[in-house]
Amino acid sequence: MSGTGNPETWSVGERDTVVAALDRAVASHPDRIFLDFSGTFYTYREVDSLSTKLANSLSDLGVSRGDTVVSMLDNNIDAVVCWLAINKLSAVSVPLNTALRGEFLRHQIADADSALMICESKYLDRVAQISDQLEKLELILHRESLEDTLDCTIKVESLEDHRGTNETPITEKPDPADLACLIYTSGTTGPSKGCMVSYNFMCNLARLQLMAGPATEKDVTITPLPLFHMNALCVGVIATLLVGARVAILPRFSVSNFWPEVERSGATIASILGGMGGLLAQAPDNSSMKRCYGQIHTARGNPYTEETKEIWRKRFGARLVGGNGYGLTEACVITSLPAGEYAKPGSSGKRIPDFDVRIVDENDNELPANQAGEIVVRPLRPDIMFQGYWRRPEATLNAMKNMWFHTGDIGKFDEDGFFYFVDRKKDYLRRRGENISSFEVESAFSNHPAIAEVAVHAVLSDKGEDDVKVTAILHEGTELTEEELFFWATEAVPYYALPRYIEFRKEFPKNPQGRILKYQLRDEGKTASTWDLEDTEIKVSKS
Repeated sequence: MSGTGNPETWSVGERDTVVAALDRAVASHPDRIFLDFSGTFYTYREVDSLSTKLANSLSDLGVSRGDTVVSMLDNNIDAVVCWLAINKLSAVSVPLNTALRGEFLRHQIADADSALMICESKYLDRVAQISDQLEKLELILHRESLEDTLDCTIKVESLEDHRGTNETPITEKPDPADLACLIYTSGTTGPSKGCMVSYNFMCNLARLQLMAGPATEKDVTITPLPLFHMNALCVGVIATLLVGARVAILPRFSVSNFWPEVERSGATIASILGGMGGLLAQAPDNSSMKRCYGQIHTARGNPYTEETKEIWRKRFGARLVGGNGYGLTEACVITSLPAGEYAKPGSSGKRIPDFDVRIVDENDNELPANQAGEIVVRPLRPDIMFQGYWRRPEATLNAMKNMWFHTGDIGKFDEDGFFYFVDRKKDYLRRRGENISSFEVESAFSNHPAIAEVAVHAVLSDKGEDDVKVTAILHEGTELTEEELFFWATEAVPYYALPRYIEFRKEFPKNPQGRILKYQLRDEGKTASTWDLEDTEIKVSKS
C-alpha cells in the first residue's frame, strides 16, 4: 500500500555486545582516550581494567549471569565502569533515574528484584526511608563517603572497598540475545514497567545513530545526558566505542557552561535531547561559543524545530542538526534517514530496513497514505526490539496484539514514504527527555489530604514539548493554594514530574463509565484559572 514502503524479509543482520566491542577496541587502540569526565581522561585499556576488576569483585559478592543489579549514579566514571562490569558478568543492569524518591523509587527497586544496589551516597537517605519495604535487597554499595549516620535496615558498604584488584579476564561472554538491561518506562493505567532490552538492542541503537549522524575515530562527542538514559549509554558511549572515538560526559546540562566545555574538550558532535537545543539556540553569546563556530559539525537529538535547526546552522556553524527520527523505548528507532538525506519539513524520516512499520485503524486494518492512525511495528531482525515487560507477561501480550507492537501513538505516512508523528493515543507524557507516568504522579498527589480527585495530563508548552498539568478537586471545606500544593509536591515526586500548571475545579469531564476525559483536559490546556509556575519566582532544585 502506498506510503508504507515494502518491508524487507527477515534476516539475522549484524549482532554484537558492548563487551565484544570493548574487547576489539582494547586490542586495536588500547591507549587511545575513550572517556573524558571534565578533563579527567580514561583510555580504552584503563576502562577495561577498571571494569574487569569490579566485575570480579561483584562476582565474589554473588552476582552471576542473569542477576539484576540496580544502580543510582550520577555522570561519573563509576557509572560507566559499573555498567560494563555488570555486562561482563552477563548480568542485568537496572539504572534508575536519580530524581526518583518515595513510592517511585520503592516500586522500581522492588520490581527489579535485585539483591545488590550501587548508589551515590547523597541518595542513600531516600533508599533508607523505604528500606523496610525492600525485602529482596541485601547490600548497598555507596559511592563516596557518608557524612551522616544512616538509619537503614539494609547492609551498607563502601564501593571503594569492592573495586577489586583481580584483573583475570571474564571468559564467559554474554550472547547478543541475552537480557542486558531493564529500562523503566511510564505507565498509564499502572506503575512503570521495566522494558527488557538485549545486548544487541543497545548496540543496534548505536549503529542506527551512526547511520543518521556518522562519526569517525577523530570525533569527540559531548553529552550532558544522564547515564541512566538509553540515549547517553547507546548514542553517547556505545556509538563512540564502535568507532574508537572519544566521548566527553558532562555532570549535567548547563547553558552557560556548554560552550566552554565544547571548547575545552574539542567536541565535534553534540548529543542532546528535549529542549536543550532550543535553550542553547536562544542563549546569549559568550566568548567560547564564538571561538567554537563550526567546531560542532553534528548536533544529535530530538526535537528540533525548523527555526532551531536554522539557528544552529547559521549561529553555531553546525552542518547536521537533529535526527529526523521517531522511536520509543520498546522499539528503538523505527523511522530515520541517513545523514545528509532530505527530510520533508515536519517529518521524522522514513521506515528503516530493520522494522516493518504500519499505520492501522481501531480494527488493525492498514490505512492508506496521508491518513492518521495508530503506529504499529514489528522487527525484521532478531534482538532489535524489546523482549517484553519485566515480570509482566499480560502487559506484554496486550502490547503485542496480533503479533504487532502497538505503540499507542498516532502517525501517518505520506505518498513518498515520509513519516509524521501526529499525537499520542495513550495518556502519556514526555518532558525534557523523561517519560512520565501519569498513573504514578496521580497516585502521589492522591496522598495529599486536601485532594479528593486528581488528573495528571500533558499540556503542550511554548517550548514544543509536554508540560505537566495537575487538575484537582479538593475535599469540601478544605483550603489549599496552588503554591502550597506545588511545594508539597517537591517532596513527593521527582523534579522532572513537578507540574508547571495547577488548576482546582469543582468537577471533571467524564464518560458514562465515570472515567475522566483527560484528552479534553489536555485540549483545554492553560485556562484563565490555571496557576503557572513560570509566572512565579519559584526556583526548582534538581537535588
